[in-house]
Amino acid sequence: MSEKSWLHSKWMLTIVACTALLYILIMGILLFVSGRTPGMYYQYNLLPFETIRPLLMERERYNTDTWVKNLFGNIVLFIPLGIWIPWLFRRCRTFLTFTATAVLLLLGVEFIQLITRVGSFDVDDIILNTIGAWIGYAGLNLLFLSQRRTRN
Repeated sequence: MSEKSWLHSKWMLTIVACTALLYILIMGILLFVSGRTPGMYYQYNLLPFETIRPLLMERERYNTDTWVKNLFGNIVLFIPLGIWIPWLFRRCRTFLTFTATAVLLLLGVEFIQLITRVGSFDVDDIILNTIGAWIGYAGLNLLFLSQRRTRN
């Protein structure tokens, strides 16, 4: 009988689930409540790389705060998504299933922003958020891989 990894112990799964709930609460506040009011003139972007391209190619047009917030903020804030989805949901551990789940979830968030006119619907946000989730997914896989190696 093999020893159960501490990564999959009940207490660790409870910690991950609680941090995931806290993450969802914080992201809900950041995305839908914090300093945002529904706008009369709603902006949206349906063209991939329409907002990313100028930030990368014409960086001198933007102050550092805008550049960092729009590019790195959209990536870093979604790294936890790549950790807790496959950790908590066994079906989402393959790359394609995880990616499909993350993209559908992110599309749902952007769609809610579109309907409520809070924030803005931007396909580039989905791209950057997915990159962040992939970074979290890769980090989690490295953690699981290192745990397997130490057990063998």
